[in-house]
Amino acid sequence: MIVLNGGSSSGKSGIARCLQAVLPDPWLVIGVDTLIDAMPASMQTTDAGIEFTSDGGVKVGPEFRLLQTAWMAGVAAMVRAGARVILDEVFLGGRGSQQLWQKVLAGLDVFWVGVRCEAPVAAGREVARGDRVQGMAVSQAEMVHQGVLYDLEVDTTHTASLACARTIAARLR
Repeated sequence: MIVLNGGSSSGKSGIARCLQAVLPDPWLVIGVDTLIDAMPASMQTTDAGIEFTSDGGVKVGPEFRLLQTAWMAGVAAMVRAGARVILDEVFLGGRGSQQLWQKVLAGLDVFWVGVRCEAPVAAGREVARGDRVQGMAVSQAEMVHQGVLYDLEVDTTHTASLACARTIAARLR
């Protein structure tokens, strides 16, 4: 399993797609956006769910956490069943978020990758995407890495997704 952790618009999804292209075996890409997209829209209109604030912040409530815990266990079960998974994640809690994943993934072979991108560049990507609340990229750029331990870090500020994917793939062999 490969875990890509980085802030919004840091380039994780692009790297994940490139990894699928350069790795010799088939890999599934699953991310926190997959979880959010699977939830009912009502989860974004209640304090119990997930809220994206106007300044780019993210607040999660107890119902979101309950579903997230079940989803994480499901991802781990897929890996235990033999699926190769690239996880596209945003550790809003920094080290605490990694520790939750470490607990769920205990006993599995996991390669932890930090995906960094300078905040101004990520903010520009955020505007170009048009599907994110402005401010997320800046607020998450460093926060998601606080206290997190990685096997490898890549920086997409000036490096293309394909080059980052090739660096990751080379370390996996």
